[in-house]
Amino acid sequence: MLKTIASKAGARSYFWPMSLSFASLNSGSNGNCYYIGNENEAVLVDAGISCREIDKRMKRLGLDISRVKAIFISHEHTDHTRGVAMTSKKWQMPVYITTNTLKFSGLYLQKELIRELPLSAEIKIGELSILAFPKGHDAADPCSFVISYNNTNVGVFTDIGKVCPEVKKQFNKCHAAFLESNYDPKMLEEGGYPYHLKQRIRGGQGHISNMEALSLFREHRSPQLSCLLLSHLSQNNNCPRLVKSLFDQYAEGTRIVVASRFEESMLYHVAGTDAPKLKTHYSRFAPQLELFAS
Repeated sequence: MLKTIASKAGARSYFWPMSLSFASLNSGSNGNCYYIGNENEAVLVDAGISCREIDKRMKRLGLDISRVKAIFISHEHTDHTRGVAMTSKKWQMPVYITTNTLKFSGLYLQKELIRELPLSAEIKIGELSILAFPKGHDAADPCSFVISYNNTNVGVFTDIGKVCPEVKKQFNKCHAAFLESNYDPKMLEEGGYPYHLKQRIRGGQGHISNMEALSLFREHRSPQLSCLLLSHLSQNNNCPRLVKSLFDQYAEGTRIVVASRFEESMLYHVAGTDAPKLKTHYSRFAPQLELFAS
């Protein structure tokens, strides 16, 4: 049976045994940071907001930052790396990063905390398994991630440029996922961005549109996909309410959440077994309505 529990509490968070917990700490061009873990350990995918904000937002979710055992870096752009050096130094967190990404990032990390990030090979962090695989994006050595524990998979698919076969394959395995839905094509075309920037965004090495994300969701999701956090929305070329409405039409039991560029999401918990039925539960701490970025 698959379940999701949503909570946002000032007190210590409850962890559903044998599940994966996940939250967006921030998502957008102003900074990206995603938390995924079990009841004993966790990782951050990217740290594009400050060390102070990461700590503050985790505390609001009832999370202890000492549970985070490593930071995984998807690529070198500053909206994914801005807080990496200070967070790693303050909390002595290892940083998994490819050689080329480190070279072009401008990051100054403690040598003893740098870990080489191999692509297409699983890394073990306690009982968590982290798989990094290449993606299409205008960066030195960009990658996406699937984090696994107890036969449950949570994917992080942002800044993917295009929906390649490997993204389809990995997305199909997920019980929950962060999926980029960056721009509305009409808003981008009619907006004030210069032509070269529009081409960079939609040219296959930038970001995917709402419709491309929706096609992936409709055609390649697993029946086990219980929660989808739509991520990295453009502030100028998208609308959270538009995206939520678009995906809700095809949700069919999957909980659709729009990750905010201003605050953390609720903390979600998902576990996968062989039973096909999906159930969704909300704690007494969960707000009645989602809050959307404007």
